[in-house]
Amino acid sequence: MVTTKKEMVKIYSTPTCHWCVKVKDFLNEHKVKFENIDVSKSQKAAQEMIKKSGQRGVPVVEIGKKIIVGFDEAEIREALDL
Repeated sequence: MVTTKKEMVKIYSTPTCHWCVKVKDFLNEHKVKFENIDVSKSQKAAQEMIKKSGQRGVPVVEIGKKIIVGFDEAEIREALDL
């Protein structure tokens, strides 16, 4: 798998989140490497996500320095030059 940019991609998610699955499926379809961070298993990760996004809901997608809340396909495509 490759990313179209050299940006690190992180997904803050939970196992039961439908939109989190959609984001990960989308990235996998486009062969984008990402780190999945399960905030249901780590309070530290949840606090990191909230600090970065101002949101408690998932998914939160971090592409380089850009934070995208929810599955916003157009914004993800733009951030990754897809």
